[in-house]
Amino acid sequence: MDITAASAGPFVAGDSNPGTVRTAPGGVGRNIAHNLCLLGDEVSLVTVFGNDDFGKMLKSHCRSLGMDLSLSQTVSGARNACFVSVGGPDGELLGGVADMAVTGLMTPEWLEERMDRINGFDAVVADTNLPAETLSSLVACCEPPLYLDAVSSAKASRLRQALLAPMLHSDRIFALKCNRLEAESLGLWGPGVSDSAYASRVQRLYISLGSNGVLVREDDFVQQMPSLPVTGIVNTTGAGDAMCAGIVHAGPDVDAASAARFGLECARCSMMSPEAVNEDIRKLKYEQIS
Repeated sequence: MDITAASAGPFVAGDSNPGTVRTAPGGVGRNIAHNLCLLGDEVSLVTVFGNDDFGKMLKSHCRSLGMDLSLSQTVSGARNACFVSVGGPDGELLGGVADMAVTGLMTPEWLEERMDRINGFDAVVADTNLPAETLSSLVACCEPPLYLDAVSSAKASRLRQALLAPMLHSDRIFALKCNRLEAESLGLWGPGVSDSAYASRVQRLYISLGSNGVLVREDDFVQQMPSLPVTGIVNTTGAGDAMCAGIVHAGPDVDAASAARFGLECARCSMMSPEAVNEDIRKLKYEQIS
């Protein structure tokens, strides 16, 4: 759950500031799942919920979208994952606190209990809120095309171990979506990329460049695709999650550039809403855009 506070005027540290406070479902993996539901996909969310009020609110919201939660777990006495942010009137983030301890309960053993059913899906999407050991187990055992989202440069470090994990069903991860900073931290951008042990383990790489679009790499094919024009950007939070959802929705059978093109359409739609997920994304159809 995201709790977002914004001061109405210049923020005064150490004092109570008038402003607005909003609560909304959040999280990279959950946002991607939300977008996929709106795009018409059948989605199962595999996670751990706390049994507090936030956990109950989040489960209720996920079910209202049609998400299957049968592989998820509610842990008695655990706090649901939550992020509290404080920003100024211009939207600039002043600080925040992330309470993500519950994600540590998704251990390799926890994953193993669900792996047979996970391997029955058409595609699997994971983010780096998973512990590093669990990510490695997922990479090693996943049979369907696996899409990974790096989330942040700090959490992208959890991918280093996973990217070098032995794979039982494939020699490469199907797709990784990250931004430039995350790509640099993994040796996927900049000098020495050709010698990077990580680069050879990813079949499709999507590097988000913000207003400059996205860089797409598959084997020897590299293309920078410009961002799409947006009139009156309302909010950029969630645009990367929407892009990832669009890439996944396009499917592994289309070429990497076509998937990225639809991802950029989804990102543009996201930026036209104050929410992290724009309900209007349901109006986008890959067949019409491609």
